[in-house]
Amino acid sequence: MQIEEARRLLAERLGGGPGPPSPESARAVTARLAHPDTLGPLVRRLSAGDLDLAECTRLSYRHVLGFDKLLLLAGAPRFMLRVHFWHGRAGKGPEDIHNHRCAIASAVVRGRVRMECFETAANGVPATAYRETIDGPGGAWRLRRVGDARLRLICTEQYGPGRSYGLAAHTLHRVVSEEPTVTLFLETAPQRSVTDVYVRNSGGARGTGVGGAATPDGGGVLAGGALRAGGAERADTPPKTPLSPAVYLAELDSLAGSLGY
Repeated sequence: MQIEEARRLLAERLGGGPGPPSPESARAVTARLAHPDTLGPLVRRLSAGDLDLAECTRLSYRHVLGFDKLLLLAGAPRFMLRVHFWHGRAGKGPEDIHNHRCAIASAVVRGRVRMECFETAANGVPATAYRETIDGPGGAWRLRRVGDARLRLICTEQYGPGRSYGLAAHTLHRVVSEEPTVTLFLETAPQRSVTDVYVRNSGGARGTGVGGAATPDGGGVLAGGALRAGGAERADTPPKTPLSPAVYLAELDSLAGSLGY
């Protein structure tokens, strides 16, 4: 697929009206783009230099959980199309429960992930609620404690190659990947400026790795380390460090080759 053809497809399927696109429309277009015969040629063209390399690498980085987020197509504010390279057990830890600033969709290209969805419930497990903001593109994540909550697991689903899902912005979830995995990830137009992050209580005031693909229009994330008491803002959240052009292009080249292109 040509790059401009992919851009047109995203623009057409996501719509240009005042309302946000539906999670199903985001899922359907992501699933189509993730097909090896579509994604392979697209990634090969990008790895060969058919892209704004400076812009793509500026917004591509190693997530605090240990997976790489590579920007493929920038269409802000309507969409951002990325590839996520998950490193399995080599990652920093499981995600915390979170939602997003926008409707999102993800399609598994290689490997496997487990999706867990939650809701607030009086009989749920205890958790601490945080509100996340971000200091602009490439900026630091900021979290403030907003209170206590209880969350209940409502469904668990396994996704392997060829499977995809879409989620509304407010859907509480977490994703677990225990093996090397590649997913195609679509962020749509932002609907709000904050996200919600829940750290399940474990008898102490500490949090391990957290979740969410935090981006200017993505979802919540909390870095590992001690949580400050009393709702103070974290001061030790690591900044986003852009991937080097060499690493970015090498990972695209590896993905294209694995897809037969």
